[in-house]
Amino acid sequence: MALKRAIIFVGPPGAGKGTQARRLAEFYGVPHLSTGEMLRDHVARGTELGQRAKPLMERGELVPDDIVLGIVEERIARADCASSFVFDGFPRTMLQAKTLDEILKRGNFRSPLVVNFKVDHDTLVYRIAGRRTCSIGGEVYNVHERPPKVEGRCDKDGGELIQRSDDRAEVVRDRLAAFDRQTKPLVDYYRSTGDLAEVDGSADVEEVSKRLSEILARHGADGNRA
Repeated sequence: MALKRAIIFVGPPGAGKGTQARRLAEFYGVPHLSTGEMLRDHVARGTELGQRAKPLMERGELVPDDIVLGIVEERIARADCASSFVFDGFPRTMLQAKTLDEILKRGNFRSPLVVNFKVDHDTLVYRIAGRRTCSIGGEVYNVHERPPKVEGRCDKDGGELIQRSDDRAEVVRDRLAAFDRQTKPLVDYYRSTGDLAEVDGSADVEEVSKRLSEILARHGADGNRA
């Protein structure tokens, strides 16, 4: 089975998009594209775009479209994205959505299938504030829902687990407010194009995966046109 349609997961921070995107990408053997990870990579490597993004990310602010789009367009042009990819948390603004539509059309992709993850804010703050990331391999844990076997240490490589600055509760609430202002209009946009499906992101991981499989089959995202 092959994935022949670009998949876009949208929804607030902490809604489970990343977990499901990784699962889906691994199953179909296509790239999992996360702007957050791409941005952090640019910051770590000290690129021009990374230097511009770093202070904004540290304050929990959304990175401007020109920076994000520059990173995204470069990534989609790589050979491993030729047939499909899974986007996690992008686009976030109307400009990003419309620009991505243009990029996909130039690449002769079908219109993307967009899945909106719905989760209430209190649940999101609880989830994100409990999130810890391995300082070596980037593995993500949650002290409430998926704790490591040894407190403060990654199960895979023993790396120190850290709380990212933008995962603090007060920053999370600011991020959710920014999401409400700038990203929710995307739901209406994609609904108007007929490319939107929705899933309850508050369900457990396996249940969400099951519902996503049903959505992909219903929308012909496995290469069979619906």
